[in-house]
Amino acid sequence: MTNHWIDLRNSDCILVMGANPAENHPISFRYVNQAKDNGAKLICVDPRITRTATSADIYAPLRSGTDIAFLGGMIKYILENRLFQEDYVGNYTNAPFIVGEEYGFEDGLFSGYDPDEKHYDKSRWAFETDDQGIPERDPTMQHKRCVLSLLRDHFARYDLKTVSMITGTSQESLMAVYETFTLTGAASKAGTVLYAMGWTQHTTGVQNIRAMSIIQLLLGNMGLAGGGINALRGENNVQGSTDHALLWGNWPGYLKVPRDSDHSLPAYNEKYASKNNDPLSVNWWQHYGKYSVSFLKSMFGAKATSENDFGYAWMPKCKDDRSYAWWQSFKSMYHDGIRGFFAWGMNPAVSCGNVSKIREALTKLDWMVHVNIFATETSDFWKGPNMKPEDIKTEVFSLPACTWVEKEGSITNSGRWMQWRYMGPRPRGQSRSDGHIMMELGSRLKALYAGGGVFPEPIRNLKWDYTTNGEFDPHKVAKEINGYFLEDVTVDGRTYRKGTLVPSFVLLQDDGSTSSGNWLYCASYTEAGNQAARQGQEDAPNKIGNYPEFAWAWPLNRRIIYNRASVDLRGKPINPEKWVVRFEGEEKSGKYTGGQWVGDVIDGGGLPLHHPDGSLNRDGRYPFIMRAHGVGQIFGPGLNDGPLPEHYEPLESPIAKNYMSPQRRNPLMRYSALLDKPATADPRFPIICTTYRLTEHWMTVTQAVPWNREIQPQVFVELSHELAAEKMISNGERVVVESSRGQLECVALVTHRFQLMQIVGKTVHHIGIPWHFGWRRQTSGNDESVNVLVAFAIDPSAEIPEYKAFMVNVHKK
Repeated sequence: MTNHWIDLRNSDCILVMGANPAENHPISFRYVNQAKDNGAKLICVDPRITRTATSADIYAPLRSGTDIAFLGGMIKYILENRLFQEDYVGNYTNAPFIVGEEYGFEDGLFSGYDPDEKHYDKSRWAFETDDQGIPERDPTMQHKRCVLSLLRDHFARYDLKTVSMITGTSQESLMAVYETFTLTGAASKAGTVLYAMGWTQHTTGVQNIRAMSIIQLLLGNMGLAGGGINALRGENNVQGSTDHALLWGNWPGYLKVPRDSDHSLPAYNEKYASKNNDPLSVNWWQHYGKYSVSFLKSMFGAKATSENDFGYAWMPKCKDDRSYAWWQSFKSMYHDGIRGFFAWGMNPAVSCGNVSKIREALTKLDWMVHVNIFATETSDFWKGPNMKPEDIKTEVFSLPACTWVEKEGSITNSGRWMQWRYMGPRPRGQSRSDGHIMMELGSRLKALYAGGGVFPEPIRNLKWDYTTNGEFDPHKVAKEINGYFLEDVTVDGRTYRKGTLVPSFVLLQDDGSTSSGNWLYCASYTEAGNQAARQGQEDAPNKIGNYPEFAWAWPLNRRIIYNRASVDLRGKPINPEKWVVRFEGEEKSGKYTGGQWVGDVIDGGGLPLHHPDGSLNRDGRYPFIMRAHGVGQIFGPGLNDGPLPEHYEPLESPIAKNYMSPQRRNPLMRYSALLDKPATADPRFPIICTTYRLTEHWMTVTQAVPWNREIQPQVFVELSHELAAEKMISNGERVVVESSRGQLECVALVTHRFQLMQIVGKTVHHIGIPWHFGWRRQTSGNDESVNVLVAFAIDPSAEIPEYKAFMVNVHKK
């Protein structure tokens, strides 16, 4: 989230798309209702009439996988009617930047596409720059190659008729959404968007979010109270886990995992540190080396020295041309490329796409370690459907983990708030906390490598002192994540003593004198104490619900990211009634001579961009401090599959062509022809299917809880009355849903929540199935995971599967 849960109540219009917070985040939905009580409009766009939709002022159905077409129509509407905030767009985004002559877009492909490698040469999308490397601008935004002009040209095709034909959303509903949400472009208004897996789990998942980011930048909604782009996490520490490198390509704090070609630490830092010569750009990633060195000092302690590149050679490197995402791992496992596997807090035998192939891959391991609170379909895969235990060589080890209420530590919620939780009951039986299991495993590995082994240095030199009296100590880990001064360090005339906790990541150094396990969390546990454990109830002076003394938010307890964009060039709030920050300046002769920012923790420091007399302030700063050029990226030349969003059909769809361009699918989409058999416009599978969650279950965990299973006991399929009549299916009957990958037996739930859609002139049915269920705890005797039906198709940037759009058929059992 750029904002946070409480801030939703500040919004004038909330667009829920790709999410269902009324059911999946019911406690947090209270802030949506508070916004509505204050007069806000709620818009819900979803293939299904969800509980969120029933609370909405406007509901618009759309076909799964067509979000970019829907949002592209809104971008066209904004530009055609000049509804964008011109000052905001001209000063705070790259809309005035001029793109180089090598950029182009034709027939659904951006320039630089290599059809053999399925790869783009992104250098073809670069900006024109001056002799200092600063992008050239056209302040009038009239140049034919400025970003705003290219954006207008790109989305000119996204007219109401074409968008309606692709999405199945009526033109009247499209206009209702466009007109209502774009009202938030007024300076006195703010609009926000809530999204979840309904946007991400597509082969255009990242670009779905990019499309909405463009809308929010055009309307001036980034950085404002009640604005932003807000991802709804499906578990209360998903944000924390990604911050701390759950994803294969990251070190903690979103530092990059090095590649083979990153042969030294200086080369690595040079590659990933952002460069910009514009003095008005904070360009925060220029400090990359401070964060990477401090991280390595946390990893290897005193063993990491400048003479050995701070232990850089001991860190794993990835091959330059290879992804190590989960889908690649299971693909390699399926082809006998992986011998051992830890399934830690994960149930891939239920949760992965084309899950039958995943289970088959598990049979090819030598060993698997399963760490979880219950036995699952993964630990017991060898007992599952179509398995012959006598033919399976995989040796399975199960380590019982305790639940979150049985351990102490922090979680970081969707809004980036780090909160400390305390142990309730002690772990039952032989179960242990994840930290305990990791500490014991690491200690045993260190003991084994003490006597030698292949490349023993990483294990031998690993700093591994996070216990107290033999027990895992989460406070020690939290302090290491924050970081220490390892020598006396003097900054701006103030000396910080060796052994004390670093109070801000601004003070981290690249010479080995500081440590920090995650630079984003530096300031979370200081000499003043555990900031995440605070429970202050007093709001900040701006009274917008930031509550700065409750818990702690990264970065630096900033509650709204890019809050500098909420003020005008002179530092005055764009919306004085819901101000986030403001500059209280000292001035002389129309110039700022000093002053301070008040309200939320300001993004980037420095002074406003203009003096009170309107002249440029050389000590001013652009608002988007994590971007090299300091402004929001309407044109994003760093993404793998294009600098602008473009509608492509899902891997499987009911229509044989893309009505936006000749390029039917995302050209960089990944799927394995060996593991999948896609069905597009296939008469055997004419029905669109999507997946979703239920209020009554959490992931697959609550399948082990009798009272949850009593409320929602078995897998079901929701289908319309029209489809039920066509197939002669009655409510409550057992049916079979079938895709090109497998079939699922389930209960028919005949409902008005799905409605007929008109897609390019033909009637198309849409159905949906919740994903919580599996074969291990059956009610009917034949329950299975819906993911036996789902395609193994992958987004090229985030590498997430396309769970939300695939083709099926349904018939009576």
